Amino acid sequence: MADAQPLPPFLWLTEKDVTSLINLSGVVAALERALLLEAEGKAVNMYKAQTVWNAGSVNVTGAQFVSEGFAGGKMWCNVGGSSEPLTILHDAANGKVKAIFESIALGQMRTAALASVATKYLAPEGADDLAIVGTGKQSITQVAAVHVARPLKRLRVFSPTPANRASFVELVKKQFPFEVVNAGSLEDCVKDAPMVATFTRAREPFLKADMIAKGAHVTAGGAIIPAYAEIFPDVVARASLIVVDNIEQCQENARELNDAFAAGQGAGWSAVQQLSAIVKAANGKVARPAGADLTLYKFMGLGLGDVAAAMEIYKRAVAKGMGSKREHAVRFPPDLS
Repeated sequence: MADAQPLPPFLWLTEKDVTSLINLSGVVAALERALLLEAEGKAVNMYKAQTVWNAGSVNVTGAQFVSEGFAGGKMWCNVGGSSEPLTILHDAANGKVKAIFESIALGQMRTAALASVATKYLAPEGADDLAIVGTGKQSITQVAAVHVARPLKRLRVFSPTPANRASFVELVKKQFPFEVVNAGSLEDCVKDAPMVATFTRAREPFLKADMIAKGAHVTAGGAIIPAYAEIFPDVVARASLIVVDNIEQCQENARELNDAFAAGQGAGWSAVQQLSAIVKAANGKVARPAGADLTLYKFMGLGLGDVAAAMEIYKRAVAKGMGSKREHAVRFPPDLS
């Protein structure tokens, strides 16, 4: 019997490789396609696994795209806001590794892409003015994400720390052509804004319904574990449409929605829609209900997006001959003594 043919090496793709192979717009396109596959039952998101301690957490996400021939996952340890994630892409036919990706930039783009797709379908058509609350490491990618979906003419920025706010304003001005306003208060930042985004590490809610303009779209992305919250229950109550990236993950971890529904604010989980269903039903058109008082997108992070981006990056890397080649594991029997 002939020996089995050796497997071709798998690829290791560095941060430099990843960022040279794909930009944010490319990740947005890959994610939108993946959401359609999920809605059609051709892709399955893996429920996020997490264990938390005082200083940090261990996290695992993933997805399978068997119809595309891939499955994979991302793992990272977050300590004090710092992490070094890796994504592993497997062949769905034999389980062998196809590629390993250094995934700091990939994760930032995936998170931004979720907000971009939601903004495309839920924000008012023609909206070009965004209020962002929070100036952390995710905020600049969130600004870029909204700009992809709704080209901006103005950005208002608020953070309770003036120095952080000023630095962020200067950073945005260097990268984008639109007007950037350093808002002196939360109220000034969000007043009459057609789009509001929150990306903070706030442990208690700060955004109230009466601060938000009628007809606005709100993206609440900072509170991804129950210890954190950004929006008050009355924001949830005002929402004509509530959309999430994954219903089960939000039911477990989205304190803002759970607190609101427990207090009788809003229509409850039965009225919440998943982003993939919105994308499929809208068929490329804005899905915002006519005359909506407020739309709300709440997301926790989606492994489906990480794997979708990894698939696209892998295909581009193979086509361009990029990435360092690594041999597959050689099996040795374990020491059972």
